[in-house]
Order: sequence, then C-alpha cells, then structure tokens
Amino acid sequence: MLNPRIVSSLLRSPTHATRLNTGQITVRSSLGASPNTQAITRQPISSSRAYSVISQAQYTAPPKPQIQTRNNFSYAGPRKLSDILKIGQIQDKTKVEVSDLWMTYHEGKEKVHGLILDGKVGKSVLARAAQCPFFIHPVFRDGGHFMILSQFQAPNHFLLALLEDYKMDPARAQPLLTLSVFDDLAESKDLALVRCDIINNGIEDDEGYKLAKCLISDYSEEELFTNVHLFNKVPDKFDVDAFVSERESSWKADA
Repeated sequence: MLNPRIVSSLLRSPTHATRLNTGQITVRSSLGASPNTQAITRQPISSSRAYSVISQAQYTAPPKPQIQTRNNFSYAGPRKLSDILKIGQIQDKTKVEVSDLWMTYHEGKEKVHGLILDGKVGKSVLARAAQCPFFIHPVFRDGGHFMILSQFQAPNHFLLALLEDYKMDPARAQPLLTLSVFDDLAESKDLALVRCDIINNGIEDDEGYKLAKCLISDYSEEELFTNVHLFNKVPDKFDVDAFVSERESSWKADA
C-alpha cells in the first residue's frame, strides 16, 4: 500500500476527477448540450444490426429500477488520464507502483471504482469496442433481472443505460454508469487503467462494480467476446436466453 502522501502528490485535485457537470463530455440529446463542452453522440440503436436482438431482450421479475431524470448528461469520469494522474511525475514509477497508486486512490471512494489491466489487454478492449460498440448486460435482483445496454464512445468511454429506456429513445436514456479505459501507459508500462463511475441511484454500488468487471471480461476474454461479436455482427445467431442463463450463474457466483 502506498503512503497517502505519495498518492496525494501524484494525483490531480479530486475536483477534476469527480465533478459531474463541468468541463466533461456531454451527450447530445433533444434536451440540449452545453456549448462549452465537447459533445459525443449516442447512435440510434435502430441503426445497428443488433436491434433485432435487443428487441427480444426483456425484463423478468423485479420492477424497473427508479431512475433519476436529469436535463442533460455530463460525462461523470475524467475525460483524460492526465485529469487524474500527474503523468510526468510517474514516468519513473514501475508498473506495480502505478497500479498500487491507482487502486489506493479509488479505495473507499463512493460510487467510483478503479481496475487495472495489462496494456495489451486494454488496447485490445478498445479496438474490439470500436468494432463492436454495443452489448447487453443483465443485472440480477430480487429473483429476476433487468437489462443494461452498453455503448462504446471513442476513444475510450462506455456509457451504460437501461435497455428499455434506450429502446424508447436513445437520446433521452439516462446513463446509470460510465466506464473509461485509459491506455496512455500501455506502451511504456504495459498498463491500462480503468475507472467506473456510478452516476445514478438506479444501480447499486456492488451491481455497478460487477457490471464494470463483466464488461471488461466480455471484451477482453476470447470466449466471452464471441457473444459480443455475434451480438453486433451476426445478431440472428445470438441466443439471448442462453446468454442470460449463463450470465446468471457467473453473477451469483461472484456474490
């Protein structure tokens, strides 16, 4: 565990890392976007070949989570790794030291989680996400489940919202959490740093953490990525029911 003073000296002010509505990425929607921020666009899901599969994915049992409605959405996490870390001051640090720094910084933070990946894995996740930007993630609660849809936004961000909300209106769907994969140190330290921000009370903290781990696994593990590829490229061959059943087993095993 790193000394707290060392951690503090290498990190940016927390206001840069955790603010929700200033200087961050704003998603364009019919509700409008701030003219002073760089906007990113959520594609209408109907334009994706995966729509035929998404239309089959339904809720079972528990009631739809209560989502906090916001008039606009500003990306919750930092847009760049340099917004969190003083990159110039960690060049002489080892991969283990930077990993320890990242995990120490995120420990105990409410609604924020840090993960680490090998650099090559992080780059692979981003490359695959660029080619297959959509996927579904069942969340199991109260004897049933509801569906989350993730969409990748280049260069390194994922937005996750309720599938039902996205199907009704992609532009107005309220994200529950965001996930960023920073590959800035992939070449120099074989390290990618992942940050998950849970931004809506519609998802529990432990559920958000599980979703983050599942998403990374889906894009990084060869066998699991087969489902992501089918979902985006050959949706007729994607078996929603079989996928949900399989995911339920792993979800509960991780309880």
